[in-house]
Amino acid sequence: MPRIEQALMVAAPPEKVYSVARNVEQFPLFMEDLQSLTILEGSPQENRTVTEWVGIIRAFKMKLRWKQEDIWNDAELRDDFRQLEGDLDRMEGSWVFAPQPDGATRFESVVDYEINVPMVGPMVKGLVKKLMTENLQATLEAIAKRAEEEN
Repeated sequence: MPRIEQALMVAAPPEKVYSVARNVEQFPLFMEDLQSLTILEGSPQENRTVTEWVGIIRAFKMKLRWKQEDIWNDAELRDDFRQLEGDLDRMEGSWVFAPQPDGATRFESVVDYEINVPMVGPMVKGLVKKLMTENLQATLEAIAKRAEEEN
C-alpha cells in the first residue's frame, strides 16, 4: 500500500496551526482544490468529527469524494483520520503538530492509501501517487499559510 510522508516548517506556534487545521469547515475558503467540505457529525469542540469532502483533480477534470472520520487529540496536537467511504479503496493517516525550539511548528503528515482500478498499470499508479502527493502538500501549505497570516 502506498504511503505519503510529508513535513513542513510553519512560522506559527503549534497550537495556532492545530487550531487552523481543526477548523475544517473553513478549508474550502482557502484550498483551491477543495470544492466542498460538510461536517456530518461532531463539532469543533468535540474530539471526533465525520466530514464529507469533494476534492477536484484538475489534471483529470474530475471530482474525488469521500467521507472521513477524524479523531482530534488536543493534548498531543494530533489528528488521526480514516476514510469511512469514498472513491479510494482505503485512506488513513495522521497530522502531527510538533513544537520547535524557536516557537515554530513542524507540521507532519502521513497518509496510507489504496486504490484498485482494474487494468491500471504501474505508470498510472505512479501518476496517482504523484497527484495525491501534490494535493496533500498543497493542503499542508494552505494550512501553514493561514496559520502564519493569523499569527
